[in-house]
Amino acid sequence: MHIPDGFLMHGGAVSAAGAAVSAAACGVALARARRTLGERQVPLLGVTAAFVFAAQMLNFPIAACTSGHFLGAALAAILLGPLNAVLVMAVVLVIQCLLFGDGGVMALGCNIFNMGVVGPIAGYGVFRTLLAVVGNNRRFLPAAAAVAAWFSVVLAAAACAGELALAGTLPLGLGLPAMAGVHALIGGGEAIITAAAVSLILAVRPDLLACPVPAPQPAAKAAP
Repeated sequence: MHIPDGFLMHGGAVSAAGAAVSAAACGVALARARRTLGERQVPLLGVTAAFVFAAQMLNFPIAACTSGHFLGAALAAILLGPLNAVLVMAVVLVIQCLLFGDGGVMALGCNIFNMGVVGPIAGYGVFRTLLAVVGNNRRFLPAAAAVAAWFSVVLAAAACAGELALAGTLPLGLGLPAMAGVHALIGGGEAIITAAAVSLILAVRPDLLACPVPAPQPAAKAAP
């Protein structure tokens, strides 16, 4: 999903728009973070960024000699809230681009928009919508996180396909099914990892989640 340099060669306006939107989103997120982050949350941002960065370096095989890696956008949003997750993802993507060559410098704005803006905001929106429908029950949190993680990957991939189409690199009719199809499989791995992480956090530190977590219901007493 990392767009390399040259893929938006004829899409200067697309690159500029992606950079502008991503910069605006990061600016809003940074301004909010300055107002709301306390001493407890700041280390959590750093730990989450380090985890996402490390997890993205591990690839797992998909079909037809392709591979995918953990995105982490939905998990970051569930832990930190969507705007703080935007900051975390932007930092991770900038480091990956400048130090490891994952994605092009000229395409960095679009890559941040896809994975760092669409991913966490869409993922968190799906997560909270599901909780609003089924009820904010502890038992449903991992499943809701899994669905949100899957959508975050597929929607980010769809945004990438849209940018390639706008730049004239690949027609939408070809790019969208290809990107969405492969990343629907990758999203399955993302869903499993995210659900497992949320389950673990629920068991040991439920206070770290950005959403309200109900107290566990006491076990029913057996009838005498």
